[in-house]
Amino acid sequence: MREEISKVLSMMQEGKIDSDKASELINALQEKQMAHPSQAVQVPGKPDSKKLSSGTGRYLDKTLKIRVTTEENDNVSINLPIKLVKAVLGAGHSIASNIPQSAEYVRNIDIDLLIDAIENELDGQIVDVRTGDGNTVAVVIE
Repeated sequence: MREEISKVLSMMQEGKIDSDKASELINALQEKQMAHPSQAVQVPGKPDSKKLSSGTGRYLDKTLKIRVTTEENDNVSINLPIKLVKAVLGAGHSIASNIPQSAEYVRNIDIDLLIDAIENELDGQIVDVRTGDGNTVAVVIE
């Protein structure tokens, strides 16, 4: 299933599909996975990590929102469905770990901690940064 998720992510990165369609496709893959639980998705190299197919439906309908505002009005607004975030964590980290140019940046990321946060339904504002220059970064799950 990791290969299928990787293909969906590549399609999204290439602009062939948007994040909503990617989330829908990954969700369909996860539902298929749930029908065949012997093929559970796990974070590679972490045999005891939690399965990515668990979690409550209502929480998984929420959105991770990233907002960056600058004094110069260079504003960024990103909305990612939690379903997509959850599916991408394991597959994306595995893919990035195997790419020499990105491996050094992801080797210290504790994917299990991030997955645990989702499994425990972390909610609300999780990052709030305000600089002296008037720039802000906020990350919220709603």
